[in-house]
Amino acid sequence: MTSNSLNLLDLLVPEAIALNIRATSAEEVIRCLAEALLKGGYVRESFADAALAREAKLPTGLRLAGDVHAAIPHTDIEHVLRPAVGLATLTEPVIFQNMIDPTDAIPVRLVFLLALEQPKSQVEMLQQVATILQNPQVVHDLVSAQSLEAVRQALAQVITTQS
Repeated sequence: MTSNSLNLLDLLVPEAIALNIRATSAEEVIRCLAEALLKGGYVRESFADAALAREAKLPTGLRLAGDVHAAIPHTDIEHVLRPAVGLATLTEPVIFQNMIDPTDAIPVRLVFLLALEQPKSQVEMLQQVATILQNPQVVHDLVSAQSLEAVRQALAQVITTQS
C-alpha cells in the first residue's frame, strides 16, 4: 500500500456506526447508514437509492466462515461528496443476496456501507474489508462490540497488521 492509501479506521464515521440495531430488511439497514452519512455531509441525497439500485443488480452479501455473515453495499462515485464508511451490526440477521450467487439468500448481521469518491479507492477499501471479514475473531468482536472504541479495537487488530 502506498502512503496515501485509505485506511478504514480513518474513514469510519462515528455517527454512521449503528450497533445492535433491529432492522427488518437490507434496505432498512442501507437507508439507516446512508441517512447518517447524508446528515454528516459525506454523500448526496441520491446515495441511498443508488446504493439500493446497485444492490439489486450486483448484490454484496458475503457468506463467511463462521455463523455471522456480512454485506458491503456501495455505489458509484458520483453520489459521494467525501469518503466515509458506515457500519451496522444487527441483533437479528436480515437477508442480502450473495455476491457470488445472487440466488443465494444470506442472513447478514454485519454491514459495511462504503461511500468512496475514487474508483481506485473503492477497490482498495473492498480489499481491506475483505481482509477483515476473513478473520473470524475480528468478525465476532465487531458483532459483539458495544461501543465505537470496541469497534475500533476490533478493526485495529487487522488493519494495523495489514501494511
